[in-house]
Amino acid sequence: MIQLIMLFVCSLALGVYLILADILRLPTRRVTKVILSVDKREKKKIRNFEVFTDELSMKMSKFVRLSDYDRRKIASKLKSTDIKLSPESFIARARVKAGLTLLWLFPVFLILPILFPIVIALSVAKYFKEIKSADKKMSQKRKDIEFELTRFVSTLTEELKANRNVLRILETYKKNAGKSFRDELEITVADMKSGSYESALTRFEARIGSSSLSGVVRGLIGVIRGDDSVVYFQMLSYDLKQLQLQRLKTITMKRPGKIRKYSFAILFCFLLTYLSVMFMEVMKNINNIF
Repeated sequence: MIQLIMLFVCSLALGVYLILADILRLPTRRVTKVILSVDKREKKKIRNFEVFTDELSMKMSKFVRLSDYDRRKIASKLKSTDIKLSPESFIARARVKAGLTLLWLFPVFLILPILFPIVIALSVAKYFKEIKSADKKMSQKRKDIEFELTRFVSTLTEELKANRNVLRILETYKKNAGKSFRDELEITVADMKSGSYESALTRFEARIGSSSLSGVVRGLIGVIRGDDSVVYFQMLSYDLKQLQLQRLKTITMKRPGKIRKYSFAILFCFLLTYLSVMFMEVMKNINNIF
């Protein structure tokens, strides 16, 4: 009986989806997958579930209302993290994925109603996970940039002794910079070429939101205004090196906790091997006795 009910629910859901897809004129899965695969910078394989959620998110984005401030804030995060969605589509995708998780309520209610609150909790967790995905990527990008600032400031200190052209220094450094820092430098360099140097650097600082980067930007603006900032960058380089050492110590302290579970696994394997040998010897002695 339960199998028949499950089959009926699945068939009904599929039929409703096909009817709505025809009414709303949704593109087919194959067409959407080809469109999403056009961007060569996207290396990961496009999955069918992502195609489906993106289709539904684009339709649901029409019902998302955001203030101008929230829209600009979310758009800046999406641009910095290379998420190719509009702010409305980003919010709609979080709601769609949470709603799709809620669909498990129907089979759970029929088979095991006690899991009803768990499905609701998973849906809420899914929503907040998707909403915070851009912040998580931005936080990781900020960490990557801050980790590279020590080398960048050391390079600036040496370059400023012979060259005070900030644009040329940034263009030269971005060729050997890490991916996260290089992407931001490309945006900043293009912004500097099309407008004010100080405004471009200020926007660079605002996008990342790092206190360490703020010190670097203040020094670069001072160079643009004609200040002799060599000593300033020398002191800043020393401070950043000390900060990097603290971060490396923190990472090192976390490593033992991560490898502890593997140590227990190795210990268990040694004990299992030892006990296996003992068991084989005992069985051999028993066979010799009898």
